[in-house]
Amino acid sequence: MKMSLDELNANNIDSTRENVEKNSLIIDDIVNSIVSPYSSSLDKYVSFIKDCLKDGENPPTNEELDDFCMNLSTYIYFAGGTCEYLGIRDDIAKAVYKEMYHTARANQDTGTVADKDSLAELASQEEYIVSAAYNRAYKIMKSKVDNAQELLSSCKKVLTRRISEFETTRIGGK
Repeated sequence: MKMSLDELNANNIDSTRENVEKNSLIIDDIVNSIVSPYSSSLDKYVSFIKDCLKDGENPPTNEELDDFCMNLSTYIYFAGGTCEYLGIRDDIAKAVYKEMYHTARANQDTGTVADKDSLAELASQEEYIVSAAYNRAYKIMKSKVDNAQELLSSCKKVLTRRISEFETTRIGGK
């Protein structure tokens, strides 16, 4: 029994997708092992805030919002600094990859330019993966810092709004 072209393509696509998912899990583990030491404190505190916000019946008090603002600012400060350290590692990983690629490319004595490029890419594939992992780790960390900044801004806006409402009520009550 012959498979139709559509069935063959669907099988190839499924196989390719499964291969991508399998390899992605490996890279995810690498990236998580890079990011976790830098972001664990910030992650835990943002999760704490998320849990506080889940209770719609009891919104955070002004004191809790003050606490969120102070602690988030501190965690962002340290996470932002470590983000730059990840940027350094990203730069070094890129340099290691390029060095391996160019060394492998220079060692090719025969073949077309495309053949030499292809063999150099294969020879430097591991270095490329490490470089990609550090690049993603940097981007993830930067995203966490940016999102924490947004959360901090939101907390400040809510606190400012509450203070304005209090002042309006206080002045109207005189």
